[in-house]
Amino acid sequence: MLHKVGDFFILCYNTSMKKITIPQKANFIIERLLENNYEAYAVGGCIRDSLLERNPEDWDITTSATPAEVKSLFKRTIDTGIKHGTVTILLEKETFEVTTYRIDGKYEDSRHPTKVEFTKSLKEDLRRRDFTINAMAYNNREGLVDVFGGKEDLERKIIRCVGDAHKRLSEDALRILRGLRFSAQLGFAIEADTKEAMKELVPLLKNISAERIQVELIKTITAPNPELLILAYELGMTKEFLPEFDQMMETKQETIHHQYNVGIHTIEAMKNIAPEKVRRLTMLFHDMGKPAYKTMGEDGIAHFKKHNLGSTKIAKEVLKRLRLDNDTIKKVEKLVYYHDYRMPTTPYHVRKAIYEIGKELFPIYLEVRRADTLAQSLYKRAEKLADIGKIENLYQEVLEKNQCVSLKEMAVSGKDLIKLGIKPGKQIGEILEQLFKLVLKDPDLNKKELLLQEVERSFL
Repeated sequence: MLHKVGDFFILCYNTSMKKITIPQKANFIIERLLENNYEAYAVGGCIRDSLLERNPEDWDITTSATPAEVKSLFKRTIDTGIKHGTVTILLEKETFEVTTYRIDGKYEDSRHPTKVEFTKSLKEDLRRRDFTINAMAYNNREGLVDVFGGKEDLERKIIRCVGDAHKRLSEDALRILRGLRFSAQLGFAIEADTKEAMKELVPLLKNISAERIQVELIKTITAPNPELLILAYELGMTKEFLPEFDQMMETKQETIHHQYNVGIHTIEAMKNIAPEKVRRLTMLFHDMGKPAYKTMGEDGIAHFKKHNLGSTKIAKEVLKRLRLDNDTIKKVEKLVYYHDYRMPTTPYHVRKAIYEIGKELFPIYLEVRRADTLAQSLYKRAEKLADIGKIENLYQEVLEKNQCVSLKEMAVSGKDLIKLGIKPGKQIGEILEQLFKLVLKDPDLNKKELLLQEVERSFL
């Protein structure tokens, strides 16, 4: 279902309620605890997702039993968070976190309680949780336990804090980003008091680690509704962890090729590509260099020449700042650098581009070009898309004919040159480069005997 938020229609999941089916192993743990006179329920996100008819990733369990009592009932356990009441139970190859009902003490770092106190009250345990839709519990004997109206908020498609929003978010500032992320994932609106508290407490995000911010940002931009990043801008969140996005939101594009400012264009481009990390990050950063590279012509037309250089530099800096892994950084860097790379639609130029961009990334480059184009104005859009289609057809031809597009795919190697009497060293690399240029122009030359004949004719 589509749900209107501001100027955008966002995807909402079906919230028709169904019977919750607890997986066999999770239910075994719950029943074992119940049989020994303890309370036990599946709790949190697994209940939310079940009610939304989504497949839960994890089944967390909460219980009145202390960690020591939990450990006494199961053979294989790990003290994953024993200080905070969490024991991990291993059943065959699966793991389940079981946490004792608790009351959190005072939060002093906007992230962690200084201490926790175990309690026998499920209601008190649910009271400390972030949002009502995450504060429901269930077992097969008693059914749904919903003290704070989570089921109703699911039906209303609302993200609302449990209790006082200001108190809940100030306890753990990461909840500010989690609220945004749930809104992006579920297509739910953020309740007014919760949204106001988010805006007021945004400065607390300074206390959140880059790794935690990264996780929530990735989940938000790979969600069905990445346009929630605009709300993050409006509430002042991005100013704290991604000020470069703010600059894009404030940069107009006075050109016939565009209909949005740089920020909105970026959001639209993200929506036009698959919700996968490297792809969405590439679209997020592809035009981030434009604010600094913008010039205005005398005719009032904006130009952003070589903005890909600035975008690539910013992508590398920000992704490192957010502690992304090196493989992701390298892929995003290259895709951002080549995001607007255009070539004549000839077999040779496409092979050359595959070599420069890389065989693994080239199909993603085509997706990036298409997503970028679809987020621009209608001016010459059909011609631009047709051009991308021709390049894609030539790329498929390269694959079908197994044409050489890298040095390692050549029919000869350095060892072959040494056998001909060429001494190991710089010259071998230079000869291979020259041979590769010939093969790029004429793939039929990629035969060992032909290439060795060329070496004997030109280099010996």
